[in-house]
Amino acid sequence: MILALIPARGGSKGVPRKNLRPLLGKPLIAWSIEAAKAARLVDRVAVSTEDEEIATVARRFGADVIARPRELATDDADTLPVMQHALQACPAETLVLLQPTSPVRDADLIDRCIAQFQKSNADSLATGFICKFTEYGKNDLRRQDIRGFFYDDGNVYVMRADIVLKGDRYGERIERVMLNKEQNIDIDDEFDFWLAERVIERRSRETVSSSR
Repeated sequence: MILALIPARGGSKGVPRKNLRPLLGKPLIAWSIEAAKAARLVDRVAVSTEDEEIATVARRFGADVIARPRELATDDADTLPVMQHALQACPAETLVLLQPTSPVRDADLIDRCIAQFQKSNADSLATGFICKFTEYGKNDLRRQDIRGFFYDDGNVYVMRADIVLKGDRYGERIERVMLNKEQNIDIDDEFDFWLAERVIERRSRETVSSSR
């Protein structure tokens, strides 16, 4: 079974109640729930939360809810034990982790990631981009000459459930899916909300135009 897990705790310092904040008429978390439910290769969609209001919204949009212990919902809580707790509650062979703060996804992105994960027989897969950031004063290369490194953007992760339960979210064979800047958006502040809204509005207009 393939479980799509959306971790959504109630606390947020940058934007209070961020996961419930309306984004173009829908709670932020709803965008990830709907994307997961639309994926053909996902068998079950669940939201892990300690927050009753988030749980209510999650159920309204069609997701199952995993009641997360409050000790796994603090500012310092790591995602790994959250995933392990979810897999103990909802056993699966493959775990797809979707951050609710990444609302911009191509319609087929989740299925493409799962298909590449399966075809490559990977232990884990992540979406992201090549990061070429360097500390000012510590690099003399031109930007185009900087090799950079793959930076996971938090949009989609696919992992073997058995290695997650053993305490490893990476494994030995790692696959990468490169995304454009639009899908790299990770909402952390007010500007990110504004940017995500503009991007989704434009993408919606383009979808309508292409269907005419």
